[in-house]
Formats: sequence, structure tokens, C-alpha cells
Amino acid sequence: MGSVADLCINISLSDFYSEHPNYRTRLQLHTKNAESLLESDFAVLDLLNHEEVHGILGPQTATEDKFLSELGGKVHVPVISFTARSSTLPHAQNRYFVRTTPDDMYQAQALADICQGYKWSEVVILYEDTEYGSQFLSHLNKAFQEIEIGIAYTSAISISSEDSQISKELKKLMAKQTRVFLVHMNSSLGYRLFFLAKKAGMMSEGYAWIITDYLSNFLNSMDFVARDSMEGVLGIRPYVSKSKDLDSFQERWKRNMVLKKRTGLVRDLNIYGLWLYDTIHSLAIAAEMIGPVNSSLLYVNTSKNGSDNTNLKISAFGPRLLSQLSRTKFRGLSGEFQLINGQLKPSAFEIFNVFGTGEKTVGFWTLDTGISGELISTGEPTHSTSTKNLKSVMWPGDSFTRPKGWAIPATGVLRVGVPEKHGFTEFVNVKLIDAATNRTNATGFSVDIFLAALDLLPFHINCEFYQYNDSNNPNFSYDDMLKGIPQTYDIVVGDTTIWAPRASHVDFSLPYSEPGVVLVVKNKKPFDMWIFVKPLRWDLWLAIIVACILMGIVLRILEHRVPNTNEESVGPDRERLRMTYWSPITVLAFPERNMVASTWSIFVLVFWLFMAFILMQSYTANLSAILTVDQLKFAFSEDYYVGYQEGSFMKIFLQEQLHINESRLISYSSVEAYHDAMTRGSKRGGIDAIFDEIPYMKIFLKKYDSQYKMVGPTYRTDGFGFAFPVGSPLTATFSKAILAVTQGPNMTSFEQKHFGPGYSSQDPLSSTISQRTSSLTFYDFGGLFIIVVSVTTFALFFSETSVGRKFTSLTAQYCQKCFCFISSKVHSTQNDAKDIRGTVPEAGATSSEGGETSVFAEPPSGSGEEICDPGQNNEGASAEDQEVIIENTEERNSISQN
Repeated sequence: MGSVADLCINISLSDFYSEHPNYRTRLQLHTKNAESLLESDFAVLDLLNHEEVHGILGPQTATEDKFLSELGGKVHVPVISFTARSSTLPHAQNRYFVRTTPDDMYQAQALADICQGYKWSEVVILYEDTEYGSQFLSHLNKAFQEIEIGIAYTSAISISSEDSQISKELKKLMAKQTRVFLVHMNSSLGYRLFFLAKKAGMMSEGYAWIITDYLSNFLNSMDFVARDSMEGVLGIRPYVSKSKDLDSFQERWKRNMVLKKRTGLVRDLNIYGLWLYDTIHSLAIAAEMIGPVNSSLLYVNTSKNGSDNTNLKISAFGPRLLSQLSRTKFRGLSGEFQLINGQLKPSAFEIFNVFGTGEKTVGFWTLDTGISGELISTGEPTHSTSTKNLKSVMWPGDSFTRPKGWAIPATGVLRVGVPEKHGFTEFVNVKLIDAATNRTNATGFSVDIFLAALDLLPFHINCEFYQYNDSNNPNFSYDDMLKGIPQTYDIVVGDTTIWAPRASHVDFSLPYSEPGVVLVVKNKKPFDMWIFVKPLRWDLWLAIIVACILMGIVLRILEHRVPNTNEESVGPDRERLRMTYWSPITVLAFPERNMVASTWSIFVLVFWLFMAFILMQSYTANLSAILTVDQLKFAFSEDYYVGYQEGSFMKIFLQEQLHINESRLISYSSVEAYHDAMTRGSKRGGIDAIFDEIPYMKIFLKKYDSQYKMVGPTYRTDGFGFAFPVGSPLTATFSKAILAVTQGPNMTSFEQKHFGPGYSSQDPLSSTISQRTSSLTFYDFGGLFIIVVSVTTFALFFSETSVGRKFTSLTAQYCQKCFCFISSKVHSTQNDAKDIRGTVPEAGATSSEGGETSVFAEPPSGSGEEICDPGQNNEGASAEDQEVIIENTEERNSISQN
């Protein structure tokens, strides 16, 4: 770099002042050669003391930068570096350190976007074991963390490393699963690395190598052997646009290199020479902007500075030079030159591919637009990480297929992560073997599925189980376990739900369990003994009772005139008339009996039966609904406290998808904990419902089937699956094997083994049906039996006991007297009506008019009982009179009916 810097400075000064011969100021350079860091420090002190310089140009290492920047700040002399890409101190604390190069932070962002664009979830970083290498690693860490790309491994390689040491490190990397390598080291170390990597077989298909501009800026100087070993490498470097000035400078630079017989590793011009060329131009412009300065005004009076044991003078010109330098803006050979916060404004990066004997530009990256195929600004800039617009890339092994970034480790041993669970151990049950490494022995349904699928793979892989031992943490989460892929685990086996937010950082196999999230609640309170009353509301029951009474009264009125002439009818007239009060009910029980004789009574009963039929059918339907359909109804309340399984995704699912307040969510770890919380209920510190996945709830319902039920819709998830690194080739292979296992004959035996007999994943709702018979019990209709027993006991008491019979006789006599009294009033009213229509004949006389015969008997004298008894009425009549009475009675009935 020394020879390049010396030549570029001389050409830049010559070009600038030949273009501006009228400028009043000139830059005077004082050069010191240094072979070591110590010599460099003494050279700077000598320049400040004896040459009285007001600016220092050229520190190339991070160690130099620290010392010189501190020294420059002390004497107010700008320290300008054209190679430093980062600083350990912020610009506000290091104002006199100026970098005419873009910060490495932007290069790290570009590399992160490229990895994200190619969908590589993790990378291995090989860097030069120097302070500058460590600084760049910190930039990479920050950039990759922002876009959630993991750094699987970092390898620091010393400049003085032997080839055998580098080869040993490469073999260690081959044993890992990551196949994306990012290299940040100088050209001499980088060429050795790639030569040994090709020799080890790591430049073959499936690998991806990316180099930073620390190496790519010197590709023009490498020989054929080095270029051949790097074929397929992807790299980035600052983009320099073509121009006539650049072409002219390159021709003169090559000519001067030949004439002056410059030798060294660097034989061609690179970006550092262009930055130095533009730096000299910026210093010359800044000096001209200040103008000539009197020598007496170049330094500050040091007597005012207190005790300073050094002989260094404090520059008064330095601050002015720094101020003008920060305002300088022009277009140089490297592009736009403008200093922002003491560093060069970042320009575009060129993305190129080492191809054959040269490089091919495949795209560009800028801070505003991200990755693009061309440097053309179109409207509002949008940051893109897509690599679709890039040209085709030839990867190592002459492959044009994008490397997946992951492969089966060369050792053939899979690190299988399994969760430690306190409940639902039917799926995964672990037993720790080695506490130091967390290696464990695992059993369970999920493990059996994994081992069965492992046996079906077309190649042999050994595996070791490692427990995820953060379950004692109250914030234990399956998501945290999955984030251990691929750094800690190569695969995660367990009851891990395939969920969209997780798919951004892992790949899932096909599911091996039934999918879905369901709601489980308690069964409703058992039926009470008065359930038969519930189908009809109290007002309808009252209306039916009143209707029956009124209908009986109506039928009594309609039937009291009609004598009983039907020998098959029930009882004599008196009994028939009493039965008419019960006709609305008895006609339903005895439809074949002649309860009424009047045509109008029959007409009324037809409509009554129609109404009664509708009421009975409605009652039956409503009672059926209460006993069946109503038991399935469930309305979720916002006041419910909901339980979910700890460590699962259900908390986020319930908050984001179902909008349940976090304060009403409580986590549990086992079936027993669920049952205890549901038994207590929310009023006693428990819960009112459970949201969980179907496999868990089938186990829960299988144990407590009569007490709980599934209600509501099934919310979609994709079931349980195994998790792999993004892009893992094992994902597709295991998915095919899982299909063969789940559809094979062993699936049922696995289920019966871990979940017990009767369990079947083929019917997701099989366990929701209670194993008990859902027959109605005596208690369900206890109220109806109480009424029937009460009525029967009442009837037996008044029929079979002396007290009851005496009470019944007295009640019957009283009711008969009342009945006869009412009947006599009715007869009296009828006779009065006849008197008004014509002459009332004497007792026993007959008259005939118009072919009609009527017989009217005077009411006999005596008690009301005699009037009510037809037999007593006719006891004193002769046989002839009785015949006349009967005959005229029939005629009267005929007339009445007409």
C-alpha cells in the first residue's frame, strides 16, 4: 500500500494544480517511511515537532488510528485515513479523526441483505484475527441480528497460521451443517484459505462462499492459481462508475508503475488508491478555501494551556482545515465525495461473481434501494432484499442452483432437541443422562413416530437426544426452543405445533397428528325433577288449565238438555252430565267413549282436539329439545377465565386471534391441573373453559369424559410436526417418511400404547362422546311421578278408608244439593218461557197442534231431591202415563234438536 499511496498522492497533486494553476495555496507533503508500528508513532511525532505539519495522512491499521486520533485531538491536527473503515469512538468524541472511506457498517448491512435474499438462515464467519477483524465482526453481528439471521460459528484465523492449522479449522467446519461461509481477511491470508478449502472439497456443489471488500478490492492482483480456487465465490466491493478521468488516471498510474519499477503484491490500481486521490483533492480545495495564512497565526499560544509536559504545539490552522474539509463536496474518481460525521458518504456496492478468469457483475446494493439489478433510480426508493432481479450466479461446483445453506453434517449424528414436560408426557417423556451436555433418553408418542420415520430414511443417520431444560422457567416457551435451531439442535422432536409465525425461522415436516384447537367446557347442570314443566311457560300452563275449565262448563251447558238414550254411553244422565266437565281431558284418553251427545258439543270438541293436538306436539318437541339440543348450546362469555397449556403458542393465539384479555388467561401443565382448575371454577381461583389442541383434549376427555365436552368451532392449526433449519434437505425426506408411518399399520399400535385403548386419531371427535349411556333417570321425571302418586294416594284415601268415604259422602250430598238447586232454577226458567209462548196445560194433559205433541209436567211438591230424581218423579204415575211421558219426552227431544 505504501507504493500505491506514494504514487497516487503525486499524481493527484499534479492533476489538481494543473487544473487550477491560479490557486494561491499549495499543499506541501512531508513523507516518512515506517516499517513498524513503533516507527510509525515516532515518525508522526517527528513530523509534528520538526516539520510543523497541520495534517496527518496515512494511518492504515486500527492500532495506528487509536494513537494518532488521540494525538491529533490533543494538538488540533486532523488525522486523515484513506483505509480505516471503522472507529472505536463516536465522531463527537473523536472529531479530529477523519475517514475518507465509507463505514463498514454499510457493508455489513449489504451482506445481511444478500443472505436474507438468498434465504440463508445462518452463516459461518471466517475472519482475520486482528483488531480490525473483530471490529467488522461486531458490525456483522448487529446487522444479522436485525434480520434474524444466525451466526452458526465464527472462526478467527491468524495471519501467521500454518496451512495445517487452517486445514484443521476447515475440517471442523465441514462437520457442521451450515454451508454458507463469509470470509473477511486480507488478500494474502484469503488466497491461502481458498486454496486449502478447494483441496478439502469445500468448493463443491452445495457450498456458498461470500467475500468482503477487504479481499475483493485486491482481486485484480491475484494470480491464476488463486483465481481458479475461488471460482463460484460471491463478493461485494464499492462500485466505481466508468469515466474518462478514471481511464486517464489508470493509464498514467500503470505507466508510472513501470517507469519507477514499483514491486510488491499490489500490481494493479484498487479503490484505496482512488479514495486517496480524492482525499488529496479535498485537502487542496479546503486549503484554498482558507487561503494564505500568516505563519504567526498557525499555532495557539501554549503558555495558556497550563501544565503540558510535551513540546508539541497546538495548531490554530488545524481546526479551520477540519471545518473546510467537512464542507467540501465534489465528484471524484471514486464517486461523490462528501464527508458526513467525519466519514465518507456511502456509495453503491457492486455484487459480483468470480467466474472463469474474471468477475461478472450480477447486481448492486445501495442504502436506499437495497438489492437491485441495475443502478437506476425509479421514483420513491424502496428497500428490497429480493435477489430475483440479480443475474444468474455460478456457485461452487459449476452449479447454477442456489445453495440451500444447510446439509447433513459429515459426522452423520443429528442433535435432536426434545422438551422437558411436567404434563402430557404421553407425547414426550425425557430422562436426563448427562447434565453437562443435556444429553437425555426420550420416549413417548412423538419420539416413536420420529424413530419409525428415521428407520425409513434412504440413508443411515445416528441421533442423540438433548433436552430443552428451560421448562422450570415460568416463561418457558416452545418458540424459545425452536430458536435453538440450528445452533443448539439439528432437529426438534416433540408435540410442536406447526404455526405460521414459527415458519419464518424453521421448516416443519408434514404433521403426524390431527390438527385443530378446540374449546372444552363443563357439561351443563343435570336435569331437575320438574323438567317436564319447563317446555311451557307459566302463562301457557295457566291458559290451558283455564281453557279446560271453561270448556267443561261450555260442554255442561250444551249437554244438560240432551237425555242419555245411548245404552253404551257412560252411566245415567246425572253421571253423564257430571262427566261433561271432564270431557276436555277424558276425550283425549278415551276417544272411543261417547262423552257428549249434542251436535254442538261435538263441533266444539273438534276444535278443542285440534288445539290440544298442537299443544301436545309442541310440548313434545320442546321437551325433546331441552333433553338433547339445548345441552349442546354454549355461549362463550368475555368474563370467562380460560386455561391453556404452558409453553405453547396458545397464549399468543388467544390474544391475537380470539382477542381474549391476557388477564383472563391462566396456564397449566397437565390433565390433572386442568381438571382441578375447572372443578374450582373462576369464582374459586380456577377457570371456566379450556382452549387447547385436539390431541391434548382427547386425552383430557378420555379421563374425565362424563364431566366435560367440546363446544364451538374447531380453530385451524396444522397439527404437530418436527422442526428443521430453514432450507434443510431433511425436511422433505422426513415428511415422506412420516407419511409412510402415519398411514402404515403401526400407527394404531403407537396410539394404543401411549393413549390407551379406544383412542383413534382417525376420528377427531371420537373422544368427545361420553362413554356413559345418556339415558334419562328416575330423578329426571321425579316431579311427574310425585303428582301421579299424590293423586293416586288421594283417591285411595277417599275411596277405601272410613274417614275418606264419610268425607266423600258428605261432599257428594252437598254437591248434589247444589246441583239440584241449580237444575231446579233452570227448569223453572224453561217453564216460564213456555207460559209466555201459550197456555200452560194442566198436569198430565196432552195437546196436539200442528202435528206436534208436548207434555209438560208440573213440578211436584216436595224437596229438591225429588225434583232431581227422575225415578221419584214418576213413581206415582200409571203405566199408561209413563208411556205417554216417555213418548212425549222423545218428541220433545226431536223438537229440541230440530
